[in-house]
Amino acid sequence: MNYEDIKGKMEKTIEAFSERLAEVRAGRANPAILNKIKIDYYGTPTPINQVAGVSVPEARLIVIQPWDVSVLKEIEKAILASDIGINPNNDGKVIRLAFPELNEERRKELVKEIKKMAEEAKVAVRLSRRDGIEKAKAEQKEGNITEDELKQAENEIQKMTDSYVDEIDKILADKEKEVMSV
Repeated sequence: MNYEDIKGKMEKTIEAFSERLAEVRAGRANPAILNKIKIDYYGTPTPINQVAGVSVPEARLIVIQPWDVSVLKEIEKAILASDIGINPNNDGKVIRLAFPELNEERRKELVKEIKKMAEEAKVAVRLSRRDGIEKAKAEQKEGNITEDELKQAENEIQKMTDSYVDEIDKILADKEKEVMSV
């Protein structure tokens, strides 16, 4: 039996989980929080990083320098309309996003949010496992594989699932440590 498609789905789940975690504001300036913010650039929704240089000169500061100064107001509006919770500081040439220190209460909220994301990722991995096992059972019903090969496939898929769930837990622990120690 071919496990590549199951493995591919599980790896995509890990990638998506990691990307979502990168967007979580952990008290440090991380340009990834701007990834989902788009501006109206000549009638086309465009990510900020495609119309401006985004840099992190200090641990708690993001500087956005548009290549075309005329989009400065659009970028500012898009950031204000987004849910990142930071007010942009526009000086006419660049936009600065200053990240405040996180208090203990906010850190705990972030950890809850992160754990929820991790649980969603685990559910997605388990769904991939279920799909893989159902596929194996269908192949066994059709007579393509034997009962022993079905058991072997189920065990192999379970091992894959366990390793990806462990990887999610490891990523979660690292991010949790980052959030609580900033």
